[in-house]
Amino acid sequence: MITARRSNTHRTPKQLRIANAVFFFLSGFGYASWASRIPTIQHQLHLNEAQLGGILFAMPIGLILTLPLTGRLLSKFSSRRVMLFGCLFFSVVLGFIGFTVTVWQLVLALFCFGVSRNLFNISTNAQAVGVQSLYNRSIMANFHGIWSLAGFAGAAGGYFMVYYNVGTAYHLLFVSVLLIIFSLWFISGTIYQEPVPQPQKKLFTLPERSLINFSLICFACMACENTMYDWSGIYFEKVIHVSKQSATEGFVVYMVAMTLGRFLGDAAVNRFGIKSLLRFSGLFIFCGLLLSVLFPAKLIAGLGFILVGLGVSCIVPMVFQMAGKSTTMSSGSALASISSIGYLGFLIVPPFIGFIAQAAGLRWSFGIISLLGALVVALVYNIKDEN
Repeated sequence: MITARRSNTHRTPKQLRIANAVFFFLSGFGYASWASRIPTIQHQLHLNEAQLGGILFAMPIGLILTLPLTGRLLSKFSSRRVMLFGCLFFSVVLGFIGFTVTVWQLVLALFCFGVSRNLFNISTNAQAVGVQSLYNRSIMANFHGIWSLAGFAGAAGGYFMVYYNVGTAYHLLFVSVLLIIFSLWFISGTIYQEPVPQPQKKLFTLPERSLINFSLICFACMACENTMYDWSGIYFEKVIHVSKQSATEGFVVYMVAMTLGRFLGDAAVNRFGIKSLLRFSGLFIFCGLLLSVLFPAKLIAGLGFILVGLGVSCIVPMVFQMAGKSTTMSSGSALASISSIGYLGFLIVPPFIGFIAQAAGLRWSFGIISLLGALVVALVYNIKDEN
């Protein structure tokens, strides 16, 4: 267990929470800024869908290969220090992406981007766990909502940059500088956690049988989520046939819906229960993607993207809440094992979209992904407890 120093006592839980929330915002804003420029970068480097899908593999490869490194760093250094390093690394690589002019430069940049996101995101969530321990009510979902709000802001910023023909290099460099400034300004207000040396363990641990359903639900949800990050803009341009300037609209609509869903999720759970919310969420994902596939018109596809955003918004936080009550594993071990499977979906599935799209078209790709929403609905029925 990671403990906090007494030096944190001069700051209130609210102050620590705000500082941690800033880093969630920086993470979401930076990632969405990159995602909003994927169609532009595809045009600049003259990439087809299969080529883009192959290039996107560089990011998960970078992340997966450095998972052991991140765990060791967090056992030797405070999560605050690792978070700052990860944020600075993340920001520098983001700025470099805009200046790539060859495929291999982009591959190298995205590999490093995956490494930096691994360091940044895991340490930021470790910080959130420390802040959560200071409260007698759940605040983790709110952190995810802030990440989504930042993603919406980054997507909206990308839309305006594309609309006014601001170059990708200048856009991402500007965002990079902003992230660096804010991270250096707020790092002193975050919680300090004493690193606790950990014994050598297997690099990857499968969830126990009782958590398999939760793991598969997270896999399906996170695969859909990152598919929308990477491909929604391209889908609007290539399938809906909107202009290059309007391609980001699909991504913006999706981000708005997901952000609202996360901030309203707690009220929905109180009214309908967690299992009902999960079933509706899976149904929204399935119907939303199917609408965009069967009726590739701007308004209908936009409605479909809204449903997908609402569908993915609360699945992971709610699954974590249920799985954390496991009686056979500690909550930390349960969530770690589930996260491992879920993150694989987030990272590995979207690149395959490019290969499927090249062979059969983007509509087929999105149609196949819609089945993951149906899978969520089916898996929820196998969950025994709603507590």
